[in-house]
Amino acid sequence: MRILWVKVGGLWPLNTGGRLRSFHTIAQLARRHRVTVLTTHGPADAPEGLDAQLADCEQVLSVPYAVPGHDSARFALALVRSWLSPLPVDIWRCRVPALRREVARHLARGHTDLCVVDFLAAAPNVAMDGPVPSVLFAHNVEHMIWKRLSQIETRAWRRALLEVEWQKLRRYEARACARARLTVAVSEVDREILATHAPRARVEAIPTGVDTAYFAPDRSDEIPGSLVFFGSMDWLPNEDGIEYFVESILPRIRAEAPEVSLTVVGRNPSPRVRRLAAVAGVRVTGTVEDVRPHVAAAAVCVVPLRIGGGTRLKIFEALAMGKAVVSTTVGAEGLPLIPGRHFLQVDDPAQFADAVVALLRAPARRRALGSAGRRLVEERYSWSQVAREFEAICEDVVGGHAC
Repeated sequence: MRILWVKVGGLWPLNTGGRLRSFHTIAQLARRHRVTVLTTHGPADAPEGLDAQLADCEQVLSVPYAVPGHDSARFALALVRSWLSPLPVDIWRCRVPALRREVARHLARGHTDLCVVDFLAAAPNVAMDGPVPSVLFAHNVEHMIWKRLSQIETRAWRRALLEVEWQKLRRYEARACARARLTVAVSEVDREILATHAPRARVEAIPTGVDTAYFAPDRSDEIPGSLVFFGSMDWLPNEDGIEYFVESILPRIRAEAPEVSLTVVGRNPSPRVRRLAAVAGVRVTGTVEDVRPHVAAAAVCVVPLRIGGGTRLKIFEALAMGKAVVSTTVGAEGLPLIPGRHFLQVDDPAQFADAVVALLRAPARRRALGSAGRRLVEERYSWSQVAREFEAICEDVVGGHAC
């Protein structure tokens, strides 16, 4: 297949779950197909590194564009402008004229069998219902993130704004799914939601993967009483989740185990996250080159998310390292895990705290959970296996189009 892969928001360095999922899928596909990548990069990205890492691709082209952050003046301006259009602000801010021109120029050559629209954010830059069949790679059900954010918002004026945005996003998401020849969701939960809102769309699910060679059990000593949360710390669900944990769960844990410490690991911590470092026993690392030493040192990994969509790579990465995980239902949503066998699932703050304390006092139980999780991802969810599933459904789209 001759594949054009379009993504807004960059691919390198691999410091977000979405980048990891996209990068590994592209890398596997490029071994057997002719892949061209068109993407964008911000000031903190390294497009030259991406070109070197995806050496099997026919072409990798990145145009400069910084997606406006949620706390920036550019985002506020995009929000105001989006009110005068049917586009939700999350889509409005990802319109990139230079990228759209490159996509149109490439498709006009007539040498493309399939266009992969990577994340909903890429959709406004691609003519998805054109002569070249398109696949929408939906890493999340985007409107659910905004809907859940509105449900926990306590300020009435902000809740009203979020209500408008998630409904606009739901309508746009459904239209994009319908325009694509196929939508690929990352879990059965997401597939069902997208198919319900876009009944005329074809939606299939593939699982999330993990690099089981890179994320492997580390036999270095754990720090007693240590907890870790890791992920992109400028992503709203992570910001909300760790703030919720520090304010509502950690004090209950420390009441039972005063020595407990928490390390928050991840790129670009927002001011909201950085402020948490003032809390006793909490450390915020900021961007790190390698999360593995921090995960290896922890006795328990916590995933206290209340909002989000898609699937959380951080859980698979922790399990691949043989770590015990305590997560909310939303945190583990869509992952093929069995609560009690592969991880502990708790939503109530007091019960979440009790589960963490119980694991800290039971090293054998921690090892059993971690070992079961490692076996699961090793046997079924390596990137090569996941990419083969993605490849098969793309080949089906191309074959059906040729007929």
